[in-house]
Amino acid sequence: MDLSNLKAAEGSRKDKYRKGRGHASGNGKTAGKGHKGQKARSGAPRPGFEGGQMPLYRRLPKRGFKNRNSKTIVGINVSSLEVFDNDSVVSVQTLMETGIVKNPRDGVKILGDGELTKKLTVQANAFSAGAQKKIEALGGKAEVV
Repeated sequence: MDLSNLKAAEGSRKDKYRKGRGHASGNGKTAGKGHKGQKARSGAPRPGFEGGQMPLYRRLPKRGFKNRNSKTIVGINVSSLEVFDNDSVVSVQTLMETGIVKNPRDGVKILGDGELTKKLTVQANAFSAGAQKKIEALGGKAEVV
C-alpha cells in the first residue's frame, strides 16, 4: 500500500469533478463561485443567515418540548373485540385486517372500557389492569407481545 493506491471510501465524495483545477476542467479560476461578492468569499454566511435581518428561526415563537423518545401507542377498548369469534386469537395483525386498527404506530394497548362476552386469546403490546381482568374473567388470555 502506498499513496498512489489510496482511494476515498465508497459514497464519501459527492463531487463528480474537482473544483479549481484550471480552465480545461470547466470549473477553474473562480471554481463555480462567480466573481467577488459575499458568496465568493471564504466564511460565506451560514444557512439561514438573512443579511442581518432577524432570521426566521428566531422570529417565530418557540413553545413546548417534543420528546424524541416518546412512543405513540394506539388504544383499543375491550368492547371493540366483540367482532371476533369465540376462542379466536386476536393479534395486532388481525386487528389491522378487520379495520379496528389502521396504523399500529409504536404499539397497541387494550383498554378496559366496555363489555366483553367472548373467550379470546388477545396478543397486544400492553393491557390496562381492567382490560386484563375482563379478558381473563371469561377464561381468555392476555398475552403481552
